Amino acid sequence: MSTATEPSTPHPVRSSTSLPFPTAVRTVFTLEMKQRLRGRGWYWMLGTWFVVVGFIFVLALGVIGATDNEGGILFDLIVGFVLFFGLLVSPGLSANAINGDRAGGTLAILQVTLLTPGQLLAGKWLASWVGSLAFLVLSSPFILWALALGGVDGQEAVVSLLMLAVELGVVCAIGVGVSALANRPLFSIVSTYMVVALLAVGTVIVFGLSTMLVMEERTVTSSYYNYPEGSFDSMGAPEPGAELECVTQTYRAELPNTQYITWILAANPFVVVADAVPYSVEDLPEPETPGASVPADGPYYTPGVMETISQGVRSAQAGPDTDQTCEEATQALRPLPQETPIWPLGLGIQLALAAGLLLAARRKLTMPARRLARGTRIA
Repeated sequence: MSTATEPSTPHPVRSSTSLPFPTAVRTVFTLEMKQRLRGRGWYWMLGTWFVVVGFIFVLALGVIGATDNEGGILFDLIVGFVLFFGLLVSPGLSANAINGDRAGGTLAILQVTLLTPGQLLAGKWLASWVGSLAFLVLSSPFILWALALGGVDGQEAVVSLLMLAVELGVVCAIGVGVSALANRPLFSIVSTYMVVALLAVGTVIVFGLSTMLVMEERTVTSSYYNYPEGSFDSMGAPEPGAELECVTQTYRAELPNTQYITWILAANPFVVVADAVPYSVEDLPEPETPGASVPADGPYYTPGVMETISQGVRSAQAGPDTDQTCEEATQALRPLPQETPIWPLGLGIQLALAAGLLLAARRKLTMPARRLARGTRIA
């Protein structure tokens, strides 16, 4: 007598299909940072950066001397310098994050683990961002030195450094996205530099060329203070007791209506950082006599590099001033009020670009891949 045994139905083993997002990102971040810190080139880059920033700061300190707003000028200079070189360093830290592992044969090992493409990209981006922030932290002694000299409001300093860190993060996100879409590290690095150049330099070029498209003939009324005729001696100097009078001129001129094209500059990283800073205007020197553009008892106010960029953008937003009074002429060196900030539009454009590249990169890293470019290494 035989007994028939029924085959037992196997029960599927439940396993997690992915790691928790913070754990996975921390794992990728740790691997990336250990790999960066293991090489000597990283420390050479940081050392060179510190020496260059220190040299520029000390040189500027000697040139500026006892100029009014010395601390503000130096602080703006360091922020602009860190942003400029950060735009050069960040692509090198991020633009080979994905295809560099693909070329080394380690990307496939990560893809067959429980890591998802989004977690992999987030970890790579975070490591690149922290790496770029290291250059900002290394510049902190000179930033604190500039703050100690005075002339910089605490809110201005915090917003400047915060927006600077955000811009470095956006550039790193663009670099990581391009590195996943490009097959060769060299091509992705060059492509990222081209995107950064388009934002930083291309926008200025396009804006300058576009001014020729918005030229209009306008009637300009310009007023200014001047000494009356006959009040000058033989040497051309005004005679003692001569008083300034308001002189008004009216003429026709071709002027660009820049208020229609200022949006082109919105995505520029320098414009985003400069326009976001709430520069203080309460403690600036006031002219004491009519027609004087500087205080009678001291040096005049001098804006810094980033503040000059901010004032230039605000002036372009306002358009040409066709009716300048004598009172406005005496305030030529004072900052313009910030009515409608342009930096939210620029930062939104940059974030949309970075998000689009990362979404396309996530789709390309999804496994199994249906199609691969010829010559793509998978293991």
